[in-house]
Amino acid sequence: MEAADTRFDRLARLGMLVAANAVLAMGPWLVRLADTGPVAAGFWRLTLALPVIAFFAWREPAGKAPLGRIGLLLVAGAGVAFALDLAAWHLGIERTRLGNASLFGNSGSVILIAWSLIAARQSPRMAEIAAVAAALIGAFLLMDGSLQISHENLLGDLFSLLAGVLYAVYLLLLRSVRARLGPWSMLVLVILAGAPILLRVALALGEAVMPGNWAPLLVLAMSSQVVGQGLLIRSLSWFSPLVIGLALLTQPALAALSGYLAFGEGLSAQDMIGMALMGMALALARASEPKVKVPRP
Repeated sequence: MEAADTRFDRLARLGMLVAANAVLAMGPWLVRLADTGPVAAGFWRLTLALPVIAFFAWREPAGKAPLGRIGLLLVAGAGVAFALDLAAWHLGIERTRLGNASLFGNSGSVILIAWSLIAARQSPRMAEIAAVAAALIGAFLLMDGSLQISHENLLGDLFSLLAGVLYAVYLLLLRSVRARLGPWSMLVLVILAGAPILLRVALALGEAVMPGNWAPLLVLAMSSQVVGQGLLIRSLSWFSPLVIGLALLTQPALAALSGYLAFGEGLSAQDMIGMALMGMALALARASEPKVKVPRP
């Protein structure tokens, strides 16, 4: 009986990990459905989710060391970096295929590998070399495929890639403070710092901020920001980085499928090879990371 319970628990945990990635993969589709501007959709994604996340943060155990002034500045900087990351990613979602946006938007892991090697001044391992090489070749194939469609698609790829770079900055800023913050408390502070930035960017771009239909934004906030991140946070303590990385590959695949079904976005053989290489790069990158990670809010 005990063995059956153990197997059931493992299947349930794996199901939570897959469900987290499936929910997060629907985020780009919901951004397209929102009747606000793309950056404004990011603002509402954070703002509408804040009360729920704050409730979970309130329930987190206390007793950790205070952040201090430097720690608060680092978290605030991380919130700004995440806001700009989300703004760039949502602008990319509007301009390129959903599969491309999902892949490039999650490229922060590969960028972190390159940064860590430069900072540590150490020789890369074979997995790290393979991750960077696969990412570069895959990115070239995907961007070339986008350019063949239009310059607008290529611009969307570049916005999404910028989002990946900003996400890496976000992770680096939080590295020294994440041990002193619970995951939900960290997300609250990031949202408080980042949401006003998103609102200012949306207004500066002249976007429509107030929606006529709240449904896509409510689903985006509750699915991507609360359910997706909540399940992912729980899953990170149960699985190795390799398993997390492989599960991550479901996101761009599902995003590409939703782009095809909802918007008729096709993929050529070159695009599929590029996506496979980028996906392999993300899996290798996650396998090379330490087990303690900061999830994308």
